[in-house]
Amino acid sequence: MATPTVTLRTSGMQLACPNSERCLLEVLELHDVQVEYQCRSGYCGACRLKLVKGEVAYQQQPLAFINDGEILPCCCMPLADIELEI
Repeated sequence: MATPTVTLRTSGMQLACPNSERCLLEVLELHDVQVEYQCRSGYCGACRLKLVKGEVAYQQQPLAFINDGEILPCCCMPLADIELEI
């Protein structure tokens, strides 16, 4: 399976998303992308981001409420290439 790419809509930056990382938040941190967060467990919602394109899979169902089109990068990984509103 190919390594998914994460595109940041605001800057156009494209980041490789290696499977060695545990969650999308770690991938963003690996590339020095600043994201607010509090927990890394899916229960607070502070890291909420808008998913423009693509699909993610959650390692655990988040307990924080998320609207359609939003993701919690602290507990998910992309299934394929994605685009984020950041």
